[in-house]
Amino acid sequence: MSNLSNSTLPTTTTCPACGLLCDDIIPNAETAVNVKNGCSKAIQFFEQSFNDNIGASPTLAGKPCNLDTAIKAAAHLLSNSKSALFAGLGTEVQGMRSLMHLAEKTNATLDHMHSDSTVRNTLTMQNDGWLTTTLAEVKNRADVILAIGTDIATSHPRFFEKAVWNTESLFHKPTPEVIYLGVPAEKTKAGTSPNGTAPTVIDANADKLPEIINALNALLNNKLNNKKIKEESAGGVSVATLMALVNQLKAAKYAVIVWSASSFKFSHAELTIQSITQLINLLNESTRAAGLPLNSGDGDSSVNNTSTWLSGYPTRNRYVDGKPEYDTYHLSTDKLASSSDALLWVSTFNPHSPPATTAPTIVIGHPATKFERQPEVFIPVGVPGIDHIGLMFRLDSSITLPLKKLRDSQLPKLSDVIHQIEAALSSVEK
Repeated sequence: MSNLSNSTLPTTTTCPACGLLCDDIIPNAETAVNVKNGCSKAIQFFEQSFNDNIGASPTLAGKPCNLDTAIKAAAHLLSNSKSALFAGLGTEVQGMRSLMHLAEKTNATLDHMHSDSTVRNTLTMQNDGWLTTTLAEVKNRADVILAIGTDIATSHPRFFEKAVWNTESLFHKPTPEVIYLGVPAEKTKAGTSPNGTAPTVIDANADKLPEIINALNALLNNKLNNKKIKEESAGGVSVATLMALVNQLKAAKYAVIVWSASSFKFSHAELTIQSITQLINLLNESTRAAGLPLNSGDGDSSVNNTSTWLSGYPTRNRYVDGKPEYDTYHLSTDKLASSSDALLWVSTFNPHSPPATTAPTIVIGHPATKFERQPEVFIPVGVPGIDHIGLMFRLDSSITLPLKKLRDSQLPKLSDVIHQIEAALSSVEK
């Protein structure tokens, strides 16, 4: 890793590349592979972050300027705005806290880049409640893991290593049985245990999952009787196979059902998630079962938890005269990008570009961000967990983990920039 000194490297650090927040990463300043214990996503994150971007400077319409000038320009745009959209929101806890304060002062709307997925889970929880678990409980108790529509490892590569194939648990439980439902067979290798036991794979098209989950609920409710029903399959899966799955879940001492809302590409996916949570509720009438929703990344768990603390709502909320409002449909980036009179785009972990819009745009984010249209203001900031410390919520929202500083750079923290913009608002002439 360039820009690192062996004498200043922490022994271990937390990796923010996915929601697992693995805290056993060992930075290495001498080898081409930048981290020890890192998965492919971790290596990509650290290598991307350590490209020579620490000298990036702010710009106005693509022309370099100093930080103070960029902050004043951003404050001027927000001061003249009546319907600003704060989107992207790829940040950690302290960054989101500062954005919330600025949004309250400017009557802005807040929407995370992965809210489409988050909203599906939120609607389910709001409508019917749910019973979910933590990674620690998976590690210590789970004896059956049913992954629906996700191989888990693509989005969270070390999940099985850290929480499933572990040899140390509080209760000396057996190695969990892994079942994939609606996952392409070529993606199920991660579910093979260290001793070579392959996972059970129930082949099904992802768009048929709503029908299949409803059938599982019906079987668990004893509302389907093989001798009476006319159909022999549901969603392309035989009723016999589904009945065997139901019996396996009922026989488990602690079944965990895992899903990723981002992998459900069909309409009204929140109804299928609700069916999953209903399945979990039914199982708990006779045994123990819990759900584990996977997050989508870019700090979404941290952002939504922080937003909920401060406003009472996750993102897709806005401030009106200092009071928060929440609307999962009307306050989405897709709906507001063309109607907002200013866009503040934030993406500090990855160089995600802002959406296309004709509104004046302020980008505060990763120094390697590229643009199809140069924003009115671009302020490159440090990467959390690389250039400065921070806090993040793990995907199960049960704990926060600290991000450490790995190098010295001239890039400011997002929260510092936001505080300076907020201070500059009071002196801007409207």
